[in-house]
Amino acid sequence: MLTQLLSLVPTELTHLLLVLFLSFLIGLEREELKQREGRRLFGGVRTFPLVGLLGYTVALLGDGQMLPMILGLAVLGAFLLLSYWHKLTVLGGTGITTEVSGLLVYLVGALVHQHHVWFACALVVVSLMLLELKVALEGLTERIEPAEIAAFTKFLMLTAVILPLVPNRDFGPFQINPFKTWLVVVAVSGMSYASYVIMRVTKGRGGIFATAILGGLYSSTVTTVVLSRQAACGEHCRKYAGSILSASGMMYLRVLGLVWLFNRELGHLLAPAFLSLAALAVLGGWGFYHLRDGQKTEGPRTPITQNPLELGSAFFFAALFLVMLVVTRVVASHLGRGGIYSLGVVMGVADVDPFIMGMTRLTDSSLIPVAASGILIATASNNLAKGLYAQFLARGSAGKWSLLLLSALGLLGLLPLIWI
Repeated sequence: MLTQLLSLVPTELTHLLLVLFLSFLIGLEREELKQREGRRLFGGVRTFPLVGLLGYTVALLGDGQMLPMILGLAVLGAFLLLSYWHKLTVLGGTGITTEVSGLLVYLVGALVHQHHVWFACALVVVSLMLLELKVALEGLTERIEPAEIAAFTKFLMLTAVILPLVPNRDFGPFQINPFKTWLVVVAVSGMSYASYVIMRVTKGRGGIFATAILGGLYSSTVTTVVLSRQAACGEHCRKYAGSILSASGMMYLRVLGLVWLFNRELGHLLAPAFLSLAALAVLGGWGFYHLRDGQKTEGPRTPITQNPLELGSAFFFAALFLVMLVVTRVVASHLGRGGIYSLGVVMGVADVDPFIMGMTRLTDSSLIPVAASGILIATASNNLAKGLYAQFLARGSAGKWSLLLLSALGLLGLLPLIWI
């Protein structure tokens, strides 16, 4: 019955009511602003619905032609320009948000006539959010440093500018695909950057352990170095050692995510081992963190501030990944398993990411177990290297405990080699 009744209602009436409703919402928000600030501004609960109806009527009379709608927009823009000039000269205001909102409401009416109802509704919702969040959005300039804006711009350059321009086909005898190579750079940088942003937002709140968890997703090696230097003061040895262990546990989740993204078969093979190692390291680190070590409060912490989105670092990683890709294929062809495993040990000490991402390119089913074993060896070698870094930088009990815990994690990380 309801469907039959709605079918009797003309489409123009439905559109008219929708335009009135959407325009009224914008007008209501602007009317509230006028009353709150106590001064005269363009438009309110009556003017904005009229502007929306104007846009719909012009689109209806023009039968959807662009020229009438553009002329109507130009006439409305002239009135809004006079309103803004009056605001500048008489009222002493400079904001143009209300005038731009008037133009937007006109377009909402035209969009509804063109049956772009969803987009018109979404446009109004987003506009209301921007208008209502004025104080919060303007306050971002006080909370966000210019360097962070530059970092996000670099991320957009890596993803939205460079990536679409890179050719997506294989070149040379080693079948190097520039697009997939840069996609690896974007994935590694993006995961690190996301963790870095969270750390910057939280500003170290949550203690040493929370810093280690987020830092492990960013870079467990960098986190180990930073926490080891902080632990050199000789305080909270077990807190720092447990946090360093947990950071390496998060490394397993980070590596598993990257591997699964580029090689599902390899990711499925490593998932049981890596999830178990991650859980063991994080829970073990959490337990060790809460052991009493003689101090009741945490000392001052230096945040992890190294930005992962330096363009020089991105290009260097791309070059290193290409080198590792070529070396991996040469080693796999001429030296077999032993060569892959030896390379994993060496790269685990240096930088494990290029080696691991190179392993994801071994798509031959017969080489998947070899790639999985190589990644396990590389991560185990990396844990041992981080233990040595902690021992050298932290010294004392914190360094000894970190070396012991990371060495044990590295040995446990080799156990899955038995069944892979």
